[in-house]
Amino acid sequence: MKHAARYLRRAWNWLTSMRTALVLLFLLAVAAIPGALLPQRNLSLANVEEYLAENGRLAQFYDRLQLFDVFSSTWFTAIYVLLMISLVGCIIPRSWEHYKAMRTPPVRPPKRLERMPHHSSDVDAREMAEVESVVRERFSRWRVAEYTPQEDRAGKSAFSAERGYAHEFFNLVFHLSLVALLVTVGLGRLVYYEGHVIVVTESGSNDSLALNQSTEFCNTSPANFDSFRAGPLFDGTGLNPFCFHAHDFTADYLPSGQAEMFSSNISYAEGEDITKDPATWEDYELKVNHPLRMSGDRLYLQGHGFAPTFTVTWPNGEQRTQTLQWRPDDPTFFLSSGAMRFDPPAGMYPDLYERRQNQLAIQGLFAPTAQWSGENGELLTSSFPTMRDPAVAIDVYRGDNGLDTGVGQNIFTLDPTLIHAGQLQKIDRVNLTQGQSVTLDDGTVVTFEGANEYANYVVASDPTEVWVLVSAVTMLGSLVASLMVKRRRVWVRLSPASGGGTLVEMAGLARTDRAGWGAEFEVLRRRVLGLPEDDEEEE
Repeated sequence: MKHAARYLRRAWNWLTSMRTALVLLFLLAVAAIPGALLPQRNLSLANVEEYLAENGRLAQFYDRLQLFDVFSSTWFTAIYVLLMISLVGCIIPRSWEHYKAMRTPPVRPPKRLERMPHHSSDVDAREMAEVESVVRERFSRWRVAEYTPQEDRAGKSAFSAERGYAHEFFNLVFHLSLVALLVTVGLGRLVYYEGHVIVVTESGSNDSLALNQSTEFCNTSPANFDSFRAGPLFDGTGLNPFCFHAHDFTADYLPSGQAEMFSSNISYAEGEDITKDPATWEDYELKVNHPLRMSGDRLYLQGHGFAPTFTVTWPNGEQRTQTLQWRPDDPTFFLSSGAMRFDPPAGMYPDLYERRQNQLAIQGLFAPTAQWSGENGELLTSSFPTMRDPAVAIDVYRGDNGLDTGVGQNIFTLDPTLIHAGQLQKIDRVNLTQGQSVTLDDGTVVTFEGANEYANYVVASDPTEVWVLVSAVTMLGSLVASLMVKRRRVWVRLSPASGGGTLVEMAGLARTDRAGWGAEFEVLRRRVLGLPEDDEEEE
């Protein structure tokens, strides 16, 4: 047991050393590199799946090492937890040392004051009792300790004065604030949640949205989000209920196409107000870096794109209209790619197999401001990020598009295996501007109705954010204050002079930065001796 306790003590001392903390900090930085170089599942599952498909066994090996889930991996969490323990183990003992230093009374004068950086020896004509009174008065704002000849190392009456104890106080506050910051950040990662949702707005070149596309979002369940992540202690039942309606999305662009500002006008309601008439909901202009704060939740505007609308008119006259967001491939001019899948009306094909063979799929490009190039002017690009002349270049497929398989599919691309296997067959390739249509070989008409803008909204909640802010501000404030306060000591030793009067010996020592200390010591000396101060002020 003694050996085990000794090894545990050594392990703890090693873990809580500053050297170990620096090593762990370096390891954490190195461990974060794969998270910056490789796609991460919590940010983009589609990119991870694409990487796995393109890189085969190497990508599978990366996956076994949890390199696509770096920041939630076992090894990254282990390094992070060890670093937190090491930092707290380093900081708490040092905080105790600063507390003891703050409470320590001034030390006795050294036996030989002349060895100090600043020293003076003068004869004062006044009696020693009067000089003692002057010393007490001059150092009334200092922490002072008096020593009798029996207590002094040199056998004389002496004073020890010390100032700048606030330096240790602010050091203590800094270390405790750092611990509080680490703890609150760690707790915040356990109970936070963050959800992303794409909402198509009402504004756009399309007169009306498809019936299956909502412009409203309600924060009532994690299932309502397009992507959702949360801390391990959040079970999904503590969402703050609110709804918002996205009226529009506006982007200000420079002539070069570079965005200056994004904004979105929304109306929202919280709690029981959700059931009221939407016309009575509160209005808010959401901007980048200007979130809407509601009962601890924050609603951010992050990113945008376009959602084209297509209408398919079947030979029997029935229609299906769909509006779906497409992915911006060009972040400047928003040339976007995407796909849509349509199921025929139920009454057209009573046989299930036949109906599956007549499903339609669309895949192609969308340009908000079309620019045509190439030999025949058929190559579609975008010349500006706003919708001035929307157009699409699409391939139309017929066959089994996978809607009945029950397997989730990428909304931006068709499954290439269905095309390679012949389940989906391309029947037309066409370029369409807004309002144009194409008639397929069986009489089905595909119409490009236009497009609406969509915005990516982020709902985030962290109950500890206020405490993190308080800890960070306190830590920085105390650090600045500790750098401004100088800790200094002065010793005064008095003894009768041989020719009468009092021999006054003084010495000074600055425990931190010595800048300006020589001038201050000279001011103190002159005050004790009653000499003119030459217009110098004590700091």
